Amino acid sequence: MDTADTVEQEINEISENAEVAEAAEVAEVTVVGAVARNMRKERVGMVVSNKMDKTAVVKITESVKHDKYSKILRRSIKFKVHDENNECDIGDKVLIMETKPLSKDKHFRLVRILEKVK
Repeated sequence: MDTADTVEQEINEISENAEVAEAAEVAEVTVVGAVARNMRKERVGMVVSNKMDKTAVVKITESVKHDKYSKILRRSIKFKVHDENNECDIGDKVLIMETKPLSKDKHFRLVRILEKVK
């Protein structure tokens, strides 16, 4: 009778350990997913066009120092941004975040308007 009880206890311990390991694995996958979501690029730029429906064009300007000549250069790039409510106007300072491709050119979405144009 004792051996049957010990075998049963060992089986219970093994199944509990398997459940704990499975729960830890699920939690790890969730954490990895959350970290991947938090690694999305966020950028601040100015709206230069809002003529399309639910889309705005945002220009991001950055200053970089030339390696050889030490001159400060201004570089800019334009992104098409998904603006669900058509709430941004030309000249607004906005925060955008990288997202899955929404169309051929649209890979960013509007997070919030930092500064409205006056």
